[in-house]
Amino acid sequence: METPTVINPPGKLKIINAMRTLLEARTFESLTISEIAVTAGVTEGLIYKYFKDKRDLLHHVLKEHYEQFLVQIDRDLQGIDGALNKLRKIIWSCIERYANHRVFARIILLEVRNSEEYFQSEAYALVRQFNHIIIAIINEGIAGGEIRDTLPPAYIRNAIFGTIEHSCLNRVIFNEAVSTNDAAKIITDLLFSGIKR
Repeated sequence: METPTVINPPGKLKIINAMRTLLEARTFESLTISEIAVTAGVTEGLIYKYFKDKRDLLHHVLKEHYEQFLVQIDRDLQGIDGALNKLRKIIWSCIERYANHRVFARIILLEVRNSEEYFQSEAYALVRQFNHIIIAIINEGIAGGEIRDTLPPAYIRNAIFGTIEHSCLNRVIFNEAVSTNDAAKIITDLLFSGIKR
């Protein structure tokens, strides 16, 4: 699922990178358009040329992260047999993404879900695409006899996402290190004990 590479104009790229830099240490709500412009070395007018407002810029940054993440997931799943093995790899990949891409984690866990606009954005469309991948793997596991058929797939998906996100919150809020391998092993042991047939 290779996404076509989009070449952003230099000014737009500066704005996107400035937003990422500022989000490393600051909350979205505390940022202003003027600060973003100063950090990017551009005029405020150029920001409004490319983005409707500050939140639109935030959604764009998240969209780019998700595009990269979905390409990575597609590659990660190549050659893996079995639904539980695929879920194990996805859990590891999600934790690795949150642990090593703090801006991505901050945006998805803290910054966007309090706005209705997010649920209409291109970024959220990619989140839904990822949800469909998870549900398809869970259904594959049920059909293949690996996963219990008494549990609704959406609840299994919610348990996976909820456990991953809570396990990575300290990384986002307090910048504490997360061991991807340790966290993935604990989460898969915990969840798979409940969903294995």
